[in-house]
Amino acid sequence: MDGQLITFTGVAAGMVTLPGADFAVVVRNALDSRRAGVATAVGVAGGLLVHTALAAAGLAAVLVAVPALFGAVQLLGGAYLLYLGIRALTAVLRRPAAPAAVPPAVPAAVLAGPAPGPGALRMLRQGFLTNALNPKAPVLFLSLLPQFVPAGAPALPRTLLLAAMVVAMALVWFPAVALLVDRLGTWLRRPLVARALQATTGALLTVLGGILLVELVVA
Repeated sequence: MDGQLITFTGVAAGMVTLPGADFAVVVRNALDSRRAGVATAVGVAGGLLVHTALAAAGLAAVLVAVPALFGAVQLLGGAYLLYLGIRALTAVLRRPAAPAAVPPAVPAAVLAGPAPGPGALRMLRQGFLTNALNPKAPVLFLSLLPQFVPAGAPALPRTLLLAAMVVAMALVWFPAVALLVDRLGTWLRRPLVARALQATTGALLTVLGGILLVELVVA
């Protein structure tokens, strides 16, 4: 049995499931609808596919070796997370604390009409950009993947296998998070709970984006 592969499975699982910007954006969008959450989750996995493919091809080394290029990615990533966080916090401030009372003679569903959910493609793009613009991911995969290539073994096939494992875990974990949020939707979508959860995810995205931008200025 391949001990290195077993160890990598545990490391990769912890890395994928660790709450961060990806987790926050999936939860926030899953509150809108199941389709939005799952689409965002698939987008996040797509971003991981880009990072792992770059690491496997050795292109991540170029990104790390060119400070201007790395800084540009960090600027875009930080600004995008900051944008998502501020937008989420603004939505919390604008949303009423409780839905307005509806006269019993007129059903609320009739007054509201069909509620259009956010477009799946837009959510897919949002998940993808949240992950793909993370400047720390190329460094992480570039330093992590080679450690699990046995000495004397062909590097490319092994690295591609490790990359596929990471993406597969993301395709299981993030949609599962979205489905769980949707499953708990009756409770999570209560006005006070939804506002608190959206405020929390918005604050997390804002802080993460701000950290990236501050690191860029300090560096």
